Amino acid sequence: MKLFKTKYAWVITTLVLAFGYVISCTKDDQVLSTPVVVNGTELFSEKITTGPTIDGTIDALWANASKLSVIPAMPDPGNGMWAGYQGITLPTSIRSMYDNQYIYFLVEVQDADKNHNVSPWYFDPVTKLWNKEPGARTLDANGGLLREGYGKDQLAFLWNIDNSTPKFTSQTCYASCHIFTPYLDYSVTPAVMKSNAGSGNHYTNNQNEKIDMWWLHPQRGLVFGQLDDGYQDWAGGPAIMNLVGGNGNGRHFDDLVPNGTASTTWPYRPNYTSDATQGSANNTQNLKLDGTGTSVAVPLWVVPNSTSGYIKVADTLAGGAGVKITAVSSLGVLTYATGTIDPNVGTDYQRLGTTAYSPIGAKCFPSVILSPVLNGRADINVSFVHTGTGWVYEFKRLLKTADVLKQDVNFSGLEDQPFGVAVFDKSNYQHAIKTNLVLKFKK
Repeated sequence: MKLFKTKYAWVITTLVLAFGYVISCTKDDQVLSTPVVVNGTELFSEKITTGPTIDGTIDALWANASKLSVIPAMPDPGNGMWAGYQGITLPTSIRSMYDNQYIYFLVEVQDADKNHNVSPWYFDPVTKLWNKEPGARTLDANGGLLREGYGKDQLAFLWNIDNSTPKFTSQTCYASCHIFTPYLDYSVTPAVMKSNAGSGNHYTNNQNEKIDMWWLHPQRGLVFGQLDDGYQDWAGGPAIMNLVGGNGNGRHFDDLVPNGTASTTWPYRPNYTSDATQGSANNTQNLKLDGTGTSVAVPLWVVPNSTSGYIKVADTLAGGAGVKITAVSSLGVLTYATGTIDPNVGTDYQRLGTTAYSPIGAKCFPSVILSPVLNGRADINVSFVHTGTGWVYEFKRLLKTADVLKQDVNFSGLEDQPFGVAVFDKSNYQHAIKTNLVLKFKK
């Protein structure tokens, strides 16, 4: 009997302990020893004492972070803006951790192709002219693909600043996306109501509403180790929006604010303070053929024999690797101070075929000149690696930045934060989205 009682007590104790263990492992404030893949909407940020190194390598520390797996998909806004992209999905996983100073993110995107050479220059041996590849897919009248786009692989997050945008809780990205809003077009007389075909700029619905916009943008700070930190605002409100004609743009770089004036001509946009020269600039100029003929577009700066998909602003300064193009002949030959580039010799600067997916020569010139983002735009440090099957993006930001303009989301209170994510695949504007996600902090 005594043995039975002892065994009975042991069994009860074991069951209680086991049950307690199971319950404890379901609490949000536990650091898990193995990752949990959640095919849902909640991203749990794990509390840590020392953060990972931001180098694009997945440290062992990340194995303790819960993984949110989502499948962003290209929407169909109904206005033709996403034509040729519907049905594309980009499976993505997100992990997060935080310590007393920073919040960290690890994002993995399934994407076999690396696309950072955006709208590069190529030479057409038939016309003898230099052209830029399209930044998005080119379609025929029946929607068939004529030419694949040379756009960017990008990543973006949207956050509700100080819970200022009421619709964000239920709509996240769609809270500021006015693709569906008809507008009164004042560019014609009399003004007529039109749909937003070809538009889709973001702006909020009230003067006090702001959304934090993180943009992992190859043409801006990415190669310098920063996401481009911006925000979205009211952009002048409905009175301006009607005059703008549905093309109101509430997206701005951090540090910029309305300067109290507006354009006096259509589309009557509100004016903002100017940005320092940073981020990117077009690598384009117009020169006359043979110095006296027709004016044509050609690259402004090139790095001879380079196969890189970008030119840094440092390349264009004294001692840099870049050279400035000063002349173009009727045969397309480019001249710079100490030499020439003849694109008719070989195919290094030409399209290598005539199909929609034909690649281009290894030496086709970049169309942008890159410089680092600065000040409030440089709040987020990032490193990235393309593995051959996809992207690994690792980045961190202070829980609370030095922002005093209400242009950054504040994580220091460890409150739940709704957010949305957008993933781009070689496209400048068309993106797959996943809305209605929530970041939760394990404490």
